Amino acid sequence: MTPIIELAKTDLYTSKEELAQKYPAVQVDHLVRLRDMVTWCIAFPDMKDRQFVDEFKARYSISLVTAYADLKIVKVLLPGLAETSRDYHRWRYNEMILETYQMAKKRKDTKTMERAATSYAKFNRIDIEDETSVPYDEIVVQPFIPTMNPTVIDIKPIPNIDERIRKLTHELSIDHPDTDNIDYEPADTNLDKLFTPITDEADQEANTQE
Repeated sequence: MTPIIELAKTDLYTSKEELAQKYPAVQVDHLVRLRDMVTWCIAFPDMKDRQFVDEFKARYSISLVTAYADLKIVKVLLPGLAETSRDYHRWRYNEMILETYQMAKKRKDTKTMERAATSYAKFNRIDIEDETSVPYDEIVVQPFIPTMNPTVIDIKPIPNIDERIRKLTHELSIDHPDTDNIDYEPADTNLDKLFTPITDEADQEANTQE
């Protein structure tokens, strides 16, 4: 079973309905509890560890050991949330909109209900079709095989091509023998002088010449 801290790193703000489709009920309840704890820590950043433990022992009827274990997980998650704060704010925005909708529904305020529903739909882009991911794992790599046969690319082969190359090479080498084999010639550049490190004496000599 995947450690709860790894699940929290990816699904801390996933809706409970979606969590129930992915994980066992025990892990879902734990993730929801951790979400509540993280939200509480963000809302009350000055609270001490003991206050955290007392709060969630009473809120969820958990043991002292479990509360401290959850606190340890929360302290690991909080720095990461600073990097993904947009995810938190998206989740928080949805929570606020849904809360506004429920309050308006109790008052039978249909105008506010409509505005909240419109804002929720626009923010979550539910009117846009989901993008279909490319099935990269199903793409078959083209099996390229080296060949000397030009007909594979619709080029008509030249009869006796090897013999024609030999004859042409011989004919050209008569008028231009140097093109057949060229001997290595060392460079006439004095590399030691060219790449000599610049020293104070060299600078003085250069200035004297100028």
